[in-house]
Amino acid sequence: MSVAPTLDYEKRFLPRGARYLAGVDEVGRGALAGPVSVGIAVVDLRQMKLLADVRDSKLLKATDRERLDPLVRAWSVVCAVGHASAREIDELGIMGALRTAGNRAWFEILGTGITPDVVLLDGSHNWLSPDAQPSLFDEIVTDAGCDAPVHTLVKADMQCLSVAAASVLAKVERDRTMQELHLEYPAFGWDVNKGYGTAAHREAIRASGPSPYHRVSWNLLSE
Repeated sequence: MSVAPTLDYEKRFLPRGARYLAGVDEVGRGALAGPVSVGIAVVDLRQMKLLADVRDSKLLKATDRERLDPLVRAWSVVCAVGHASAREIDELGIMGALRTAGNRAWFEILGTGITPDVVLLDGSHNWLSPDAQPSLFDEIVTDAGCDAPVHTLVKADMQCLSVAAASVLAKVERDRTMQELHLEYPAFGWDVNKGYGTAAHREAIRASGPSPYHRVSWNLLSE
């Protein structure tokens, strides 16, 4: 069993005046089909408590993720998952689609009346904040995206409980979506591969051509 993530890193933001921290993680970035999904789990830095068994979603069995999903939702102050479709990935590129999905989750969080003071994002690149800050000469853009400070941390999903929790939420929702899409296009085996590029999935694309849920801007047949 992997080392359990803690809230030790999150606690660093408490002396800086932050109260609500949003842990953020994505799933589905490398898939050939289906959406990219971004989970957000908000914790209250003044009332933090650990949650047993939560790990980065990639380290958990599907049955464990399903069991933990309602526990994570109850544990979080608020939480949300946003998605960007395969078509949006084709149109915006993967970074633009991640931003779109992440900000859909972000505005769902804001809609609850909770505004996170800081964001902890898995990885080394901040894809959540607006792509460019408007200058004085630009028109004012409302709801441009997450305007809270974003801190990135490589492997945050392995060591930070808020981010691991977000990864569980995103993975469970995306897997359920792929199960539903499998009923529409069973030839691609999305109930098993969840849209990722397995040999059987690529062979099905060769045989049938891409579906409307494939990311056609990607090289779908290249290993």
